[in-house]
Amino acid sequence: MRPIRLTPRLRAVADLVPSGARLVDVGTDHAYLPACLLQEGKISRAVVSDLRSGPLERARATAERCGLMACMDFRLCDGLTGISPEEADTVVIAGMGGETVASILEAAPWTAEGDRLLLLQPMSMQHVLRPWLQGHGYAILGETLACEGDSIYTVFQVRPGPMDMLTPAQCWAGRQDSGQPAPLRGAYLDRLLSQTARALEGLSRATRPADGRRRELEEVRRGLIQLMEEWKHDDCT
Repeated sequence: MRPIRLTPRLRAVADLVPSGARLVDVGTDHAYLPACLLQEGKISRAVVSDLRSGPLERARATAERCGLMACMDFRLCDGLTGISPEEADTVVIAGMGGETVASILEAAPWTAEGDRLLLLQPMSMQHVLRPWLQGHGYAILGETLACEGDSIYTVFQVRPGPMDMLTPAQCWAGRQDSGQPAPLRGAYLDRLLSQTARALEGLSRATRPADGRRRELEEVRRGLIQLMEEWKHDDCT
């Protein structure tokens, strides 16, 4: 049985899964993440779900090839609609846009109850997902960055509970943990600064006035510059 080798993006998620977790992997595709965790002995069982039959068949193929069929339950369902609350204390939703992640959680209100851990890896619209979580009873306890190829990915560690209000820049970039090593943080902030610069440039060429949007982006950009300065100060101390 050849061990599963995770990509850096998925390894960042796997490292945050608690030992002995009752894991649900939403949108599992090939089920590499739960298969690896089962091989490593970090979990003893997993529920994997996908909206489409093709990815779920690929998950079954992975489980069969690794001799893990008895350790996985397979659910063809939209998000968490086919999962019961007692089956999961750790929920992974990775590889989807931030708005899709929010819609999955909204359709499963039990994820905002108890002592559950949500590991969320949004591929886009992070500036939408962070304030959505804040406004719907979730707290982002930390964020982990991982580099894969030319991309930087973020894993949100989320639990039910209140969260301090995020600034506009923190909605885009997350909070910084002062004194904690964050070698990828500078590159991550650089990309967000470039993104806001392009958006502002686009607004300057727009034929219709968008003063409110411009002010919003300018405030975000000022906050990102401040976060960058704070990161540089922490990185040098």
